[in-house]
Amino acid sequence: MRILQINSERGWRGGERQTLLTALGLRERGHEVELLVRAGGALEARAQAEGLPTHAAKSTVNFAVWLACHASRYDVLHVQTANVLAWALLAKPMHRRPVIFSRRTSFPVKGFSGFSRLKWACTDVRVAISEAAASAMREMGLSVQIVPSAVPAVIPNASRLQEFLERENLLGHRLVGTAAALSPEKDPVTLIHAAAKVCAKYPDVIFVHWGAEGAAAQAARRAISELGMGNRYRLLGFEAGVEQLYPALTVYVMASRHEALGSSVLDAMLQGVPVVATQAGGLEELLAQERGLLSPVGDAQTLADNIGMLLSDSELSAAMAQRGRDAVTLHYSVAGMVQTYEHIYQKMLRTH
Repeated sequence: MRILQINSERGWRGGERQTLLTALGLRERGHEVELLVRAGGALEARAQAEGLPTHAAKSTVNFAVWLACHASRYDVLHVQTANVLAWALLAKPMHRRPVIFSRRTSFPVKGFSGFSRLKWACTDVRVAISEAAASAMREMGLSVQIVPSAVPAVIPNASRLQEFLERENLLGHRLVGTAAALSPEKDPVTLIHAAAKVCAKYPDVIFVHWGAEGAAAQAARRAISELGMGNRYRLLGFEAGVEQLYPALTVYVMASRHEALGSSVLDAMLQGVPVVATQAGGLEELLAQERGLLSPVGDAQTLADNIGMLLSDSELSAAMAQRGRDAVTLHYSVAGMVQTYEHIYQKMLRTH
């Protein structure tokens, strides 16, 4: 098959990593795979570094024009970001190719939902990465297939890990960490308040927070200052390949208000780091069956209590970490995800 993967994001987050993993996996299975991406974005650079043919568009309108002119060369168009789906569908009278869409968010549909329903209904196959991401479509009476995000094995890098601990003066401390942009849906302020409660009880604990700037950055820094957490809650910014540093963590935490699945949580689980998270969307699915500890969204006290439980009980922590690792290995492999998409494409082509 000739497959075009379409992703219009500029940055590098979970959806962009999943797009690249899908493309690479399909290429390994013998398919011709190309990408249509945002010009100058992180995905363009990483795909080119992997030798994948890429095409770049500067705006969403440019995506539409490109698809109208060139998409007929492919057997399947796989749209990985919502804001370009409408353009792929509007160009369909020209390219006449089936369109599959992967929904990677669990945000509720706000305002007039008729456009979202029309757009999703016109898509040939709808996929969601979790039950939480699928719920909006299902509430509209649309069929959805679940294909969870996947995480690859991380190549250990002991020297990088040691250099990180020395550079940040973290040797001899227990670390609680998260990797999340400083955006409102990730709720860093609640996490900082939880961290203050934990640090008051455990003097050897330091929180490390990797992630890009966002709309909640000012509020996060203000909370750190007001709570006197300057040396106990470290904002370390975005760091490529941050999952290589997860073995330094005693606990991984995610305080999101909305989360379709949580690929960083999958990374932590795969490396045997026990997880505390909120009951936000797909996180509740990930940590079911005692694979992690869950807290109500926005509840700093319960979040702190759960972190403290894992810091205090090494046997509980180890058992939870093992269950998490086993679940990710079994249900969230890259090979499994790619094979499922391959089957979806093949079935879609047989019916079109």
